[in-house]
Amino acid sequence: MESITLESILQFIQEKTFVYLPKLLLGGLILWVGMKLVNKLVNVLTKVLEKAGFDDTIRPFLVSLISFILKGSLLLVIASILGVNLSSLVALLAAIGFAVGMALQGSLGNFASGILILTLKPYKSGDWIQVEEKFGKVDEIGIFSTTIISPGNKTLIIPNAKITDGVVTNYSKKGMVRLEINVTMPYAESFPRVKGIIENALSNIDNILNEPKPEIGIENFDSHSIELTIRPFVHPEHFWQVTFDTHEVVKKAFSDNKIQVAYSEGIELGSIGN
Repeated sequence: MESITLESILQFIQEKTFVYLPKLLLGGLILWVGMKLVNKLVNVLTKVLEKAGFDDTIRPFLVSLISFILKGSLLLVIASILGVNLSSLVALLAAIGFAVGMALQGSLGNFASGILILTLKPYKSGDWIQVEEKFGKVDEIGIFSTTIISPGNKTLIIPNAKITDGVVTNYSKKGMVRLEINVTMPYAESFPRVKGIIENALSNIDNILNEPKPEIGIENFDSHSIELTIRPFVHPEHFWQVTFDTHEVVKKAFSDNKIQVAYSEGIELGSIGN
């Protein structure tokens, strides 16, 4: 075995320097120029997204994501110039990405749904929406979930994937919502008379819209009575208050005008088996 001498070490360093120094200088130049170009592209992208009306929540995230991708691509180019085996590096990154993706599968679904919601804007902060049986006012739209405040002042955090996979009712899209309230009247009673009584009762509720006018009609013929449907239009934020007020004023109007309704009187007791 040849002995390692100072001269051989210096010669080795000289040879490697001669081979790698130009690559290092070229890589450094590409890095310097590339970073400047990436920063300019990111600034241009930010202005484009602002003019396009992208939501303040998603815009910084998209800019950061694209900046990360561009800088990562730049580093891969420099690594290629330096002679790094990119196939092994890419395979390693792909394996890591796959493992992380499997671990965060649910979160990634919510994330993708959040991007869709913030981009397509089926609703916005302040809108009244219903997701399945959950009804409330949108408080915050996040990347992974949407927060709504129910009329009972409960904070509901709904995963975005659940929203995009189901039916979302936006009560604020048209600026108004129609209530569906059912009452009954006896067959012997005059429908025009009852309709007039209900219309007069609804006129005492402040938050019912005059246009469109409330709709009152016969919904169904039951075995003991006629079912009526009352459909006043209100702003979404008055949904529950007008619902309660309508039941209250209609009950009082029926009582004042001696309109009867069918219901069983008395209590029937029965035995309970084992």
